[in-house]
Amino acid sequence: MQRSKSDVWVGLFVLIGAVAILFLALQSANLLSLSFQSTYQVAAKFDNIGGLKPQAAVKSAGVVVGRVESITFDDKSFQARVTLALQSRYAFPKDSSLKILTSGLLGEQYIGVEAGADEKNLVAGDIIKTTQSAVVLENLISQFLYSKAADGSASQGTTSKK
Repeated sequence: MQRSKSDVWVGLFVLIGAVAILFLALQSANLLSLSFQSTYQVAAKFDNIGGLKPQAAVKSAGVVVGRVESITFDDKSFQARVTLALQSRYAFPKDSSLKILTSGLLGEQYIGVEAGADEKNLVAGDIIKTTQSAVVLENLISQFLYSKAADGSASQGTTSKK
């Protein structure tokens, strides 16, 4: 009888440990966000979202103020429509702007909010007009290589004329 009681306690301890490890894994991968704060939804359109994913952080001044709720494609404007769930305790002016930023050199992407100066604040259902798309590393490299190739051909053209 004594052995079966200790087996139950050990089993319960192992089960609690497994649930804790699962919770930490989901939390660190941004697949689980437990927030009991009330939120309001706003939307924005971007030309290129890069590697932005649902549940990515929305930050202002380095503080997480919300999460990306959903990402869809608008087939009329051919842009990505991003729906944000901002915490109700944070009020941003209507003329605020959004940027898709990367944490670190190759880190995950998030949305940065830069507050505007309008007297009216964003409310649920508003669309933020001023957005800046993600910087895609491959595009930067190709632009750099193209400009170097153009510089090389231009300098060859001037030396051959001399």
